[in-house]
Amino acid sequence: RSPPRGRGPMALTVDVVVERPDFRFAIATSFAPGITCVLGPSGAGKSTLLGAISGLLRPTRGRVALGDEVWVDTARGLHVAIEARHAAYLFQSLALFPHLSALHNVAYAVPRTVPRAERHARAQALLAKLGVGHLAHRRPRTYSGGEAQRVALARALAMTPRVMLLDEPFSALDRERKRPLIALVRALATELAIPTIAVTHSLGEARALADRVIRMDHGQVVADGAPAELLARAGH
Repeated sequence: RSPPRGRGPMALTVDVVVERPDFRFAIATSFAPGITCVLGPSGAGKSTLLGAISGLLRPTRGRVALGDEVWVDTARGLHVAIEARHAAYLFQSLALFPHLSALHNVAYAVPRTVPRAERHARAQALLAKLGVGHLAHRRPRTYSGGEAQRVALARALAMTPRVMLLDEPFSALDRERKRPLIALVRALATELAIPTIAVTHSLGEARALADRVIRMDHGQVVADGAPAELLARAGH
């Protein structure tokens, strides 16, 4: 189904606990429209956070809501399906379908309620917007790293997301290829005015991308603030 229309920018509220025999994750915060970068070592809970928001992971207890629309409420047994959340998830691996062209990869994410011809037109327009219109009829094995990132971003946008989740989106790229993509993501986040959460290990990426930085460790938020203040405090 298509996302609700006619609403202004909404904050994402996450107040959940995930308990496993060897790990406890607990977070209670909200994410305003703009880019929040989440930093922390491996095992800190960054992917657990994205999983709880996207619906890929069911929290042990707690609540997730976008504005007044509740996605998770364990007390009521509520767990809204992944596809109904319209949370675009850009995986580190990008997860493009290798057997599909760029056009069909992007069109796949457009809601099925949209007629096929319009899905393809929308996909072509997004590829052009992200500077990879020339790849429309080529398959992922022929893309450069930066081109693959742009096609994956186009696919994420095709669902008309209300939340954007980016998991180490630039980790495979060198500094020169990262720079234009970081600028592109910043521009898209401003244009969409939706909560965007980017997991990264890179302090440089966080400095260039973020409106806000959260540091996690052992499943907890250990620091939360403006990038300049928080990264300076960390000695960088």
